[in-house]
Amino acid sequence: MREAHRRTRKGGATGVDGQTAEDFSANLEENLKVLVEALHSGRYRPPPVRRTYVPKADGRQRPLGIPTFADKVLQQAVAMVLTAVYEPHFHAGSFGFRPRRSAHQALDTLRATLTEMQGGWVIDADIQGYFDVLDHAHLRDILCKRMNDSVLVRAVGKWLNAGVMEGGAHHATSAGTPQGGVISPILANIYLDEVLDWWFEREVRPRLRGRSALIRYADDFVLVIEHEDDARRVMAVLSKRFERFGLTLHPEKTRLLDFRHPRRGPSGPNDAPASDGPRSFDFLGFMHHWKGTRRGGHALSQQTAGKRLSRSLASVNQWCRTNRHRPIAEQHRGLLAKLRGHSGYYNRIGNRDAVSMYRFRLIGLWRRWLNRRSQRARLWWHRFKHILARFPIPSVPRVPMPSSANP
Repeated sequence: MREAHRRTRKGGATGVDGQTAEDFSANLEENLKVLVEALHSGRYRPPPVRRTYVPKADGRQRPLGIPTFADKVLQQAVAMVLTAVYEPHFHAGSFGFRPRRSAHQALDTLRATLTEMQGGWVIDADIQGYFDVLDHAHLRDILCKRMNDSVLVRAVGKWLNAGVMEGGAHHATSAGTPQGGVISPILANIYLDEVLDWWFEREVRPRLRGRSALIRYADDFVLVIEHEDDARRVMAVLSKRFERFGLTLHPEKTRLLDFRHPRRGPSGPNDAPASDGPRSFDFLGFMHHWKGTRRGGHALSQQTAGKRLSRSLASVNQWCRTNRHRPIAEQHRGLLAKLRGHSGYYNRIGNRDAVSMYRFRLIGLWRRWLNRRSQRARLWWHRFKHILARFPIPSVPRVPMPSSANP
């Protein structure tokens, strides 16, 4: 519990009780003791989570559930136990919210798989409202297969059924796990590990005549399958598998894509010639497509997805608008932080031009909103260059090629 308290983020939003990390930590040992005793005796009753919303890329609102700080600590402790139990058994193709695993590793694995297989048929899937519809009964059954600790299983059930507080009213929850809860990522991984990962590994792959791979990050996943007939059979049963566990694949966003290498022809008698339809897909913020090389061949390109770039620039625009009257040095620090964050994720091999475009547009947005600070003096480019000389926006560094990569 002490370690869970150390790992719990202290600057997060408060729950329905308004208790801050400082309030809880003022009498830490006693508060931890009360939590443990209540948990073991069965008297523990988690308060409802506080509902808040954050904007999504498509303009809709994503609901978040903010637990109380005491709940965050206890959830962190239970998540640590669940991680110790499940981590050795998770599928190798799962990369989301796991120790020493990242989205970049998922992207690297996808690149290596598609390059080795020379593409294939890709099932680009989207689970509708996964965190909102996760079935509680199925989750308890899955937990009980590996967990024989009734105290922890009962605590998870209480968190799932605690409900949400919104607008002063309490709303019961019969499905889903609140996004924003400390326990939610590990529960989501446990659920899909059973529903998708090991089902695909043990029941689907042995029935396929060609190579295949699963790459998943939280509820985002793609399936790469070598032969078209195999891919169509998997596509036909995938939605039925998810429906059995209370999940639904988005009918418009889930598709089967011919993503074979441009120079690769049909690899079997049941494979069709290359399609003239869309031959790209988005995964973890990157658009994947085959791109021509200087030597006349083709290589997999992972470029910033258009929607992600637009969303990032919209965030910069709003920030510059809100902070345009602050001191220039303070604005400069904020914009550098945004550039480092964007570049840290998107500046990968072959994507430097897209990140440089983000930098160029960021500079333009900064000038635009600085120009609106005064109705009298216009900030022409020659004057703005003097500002950039004092407060430079560094160029995007080149990403070195891996030592094992082919020239």
